[in-house]
Amino acid sequence: MITAELQKGWARSLLEAGKAPSAPWLEALRRKAGDLIDTLPPLNRKQEAWRYTNMEPLLERELQPVVTPPPAYAGEVPEGIAPHRLVFVDGWFVPGLSDTARLPETVTCGGLSDAVADDDERVKNRLGSVADPGAHLFTALNTALVNDGLYLHVPAGVKLEAPIEIFWLNSEGRNRLVQPRNLVILEPGAEATLVEHHLPGAGAHYFHNALYELILDPEARLAHFRVQDESPTAWHLSRLAIEQSGDSRYHGITLAFGARVGRTEYDGRFVAEGARCDLRGLYVVGDGQLQDFHLDVRHAVPGCASREQFKGLLHGKGRAVFDGRILVAKDAQKSDAELTNDNLLLTRDAEVDTKPQLEIYADDVKASHGTTVGQLEPEQIFYLRARGIDRHRAVRLLCEGFAAEIIEHVAVEPLREQALARLRRVLAEIEE
Repeated sequence: MITAELQKGWARSLLEAGKAPSAPWLEALRRKAGDLIDTLPPLNRKQEAWRYTNMEPLLERELQPVVTPPPAYAGEVPEGIAPHRLVFVDGWFVPGLSDTARLPETVTCGGLSDAVADDDERVKNRLGSVADPGAHLFTALNTALVNDGLYLHVPAGVKLEAPIEIFWLNSEGRNRLVQPRNLVILEPGAEATLVEHHLPGAGAHYFHNALYELILDPEARLAHFRVQDESPTAWHLSRLAIEQSGDSRYHGITLAFGARVGRTEYDGRFVAEGARCDLRGLYVVGDGQLQDFHLDVRHAVPGCASREQFKGLLHGKGRAVFDGRILVAKDAQKSDAELTNDNLLLTRDAEVDTKPQLEIYADDVKASHGTTVGQLEPEQIFYLRARGIDRHRAVRLLCEGFAAEIIEHVAVEPLREQALARLRRVLAEIEE
């Protein structure tokens, strides 16, 4: 069991090892987050958000923060599907492997540390304005050791026609703490599409602890597609803090295939009327894996809408956790919210803990939530076999159909095809 002493000692050793000089304003932000660590409750089963996710094996491991850019990357960089390309290794931006030359000159896209060095006022004013460092240990740790990550700023009215593709890779070595801090700012009327690949690269044993701040000004549009396919021996945590102003649109999809333990947290809030948030996700979990999804979407103002649809496909002794909450505040009249979580268990040893929640304090609201956990229907398999399809292929087709309801919402066709191919490889391995 994780105790307060274990948690503090682990975090304090990382803070000491991760010290790096930076701008005075960033040092103040780091110091404030570091001071929170001693006050945060331990991540054990007494905390509802961590009841089914055992982080003790991670906190018993000695990690080394990556506080400087890694040397030349020796691994293979996958081919891209978009004209704009950013490559990060161990959480650090690598300009030599990236290509942003075709972006408009008014768009800033690159490494956060470069923006800090350039004294970018937008970074000063907005970094740390959305993500709460006191949410839990790992948000505090990310903020206390913030160094590099993605920085994207799209000025008002600029609409990027082509996606920006981002590769998160890892160098060789063991027990690294990789902590990208990602800041995305879309000014009024701006539009962009992000495609992210979280890949092992040359690395295997590491902890990827990412924190996103996604800020959408009025009428901004952001489509955000993420594929988590980390090393099967890695730990991966991503927290996405989203702030949406009036009439903005955020469309986010996470497809989780990899990592020993993977956890994705969406923390969304509406700050003006007319905003809409669409969140979808697919987790495919097998032996020795845990995938954990947590949502907290807060309707604090009237007239906003949210849709949350997540599906899980579990096999072997895979485990999954889904904990989704929609909060509709007293003054958030005319809110429209819908949350669903469906899970398909292919084996008896697979396990899922699911808890969708609605918390409503307003009168005039349209809201619903639901969850299902089940297995493939024998009648469906029989129907396909009666038409000359063998059992293995029948199972694969039914699983593809189940998952396709999420994957088909990926608007970037090459990425959609890649995701389907990845799913088919998993299903083929199950059949063997």
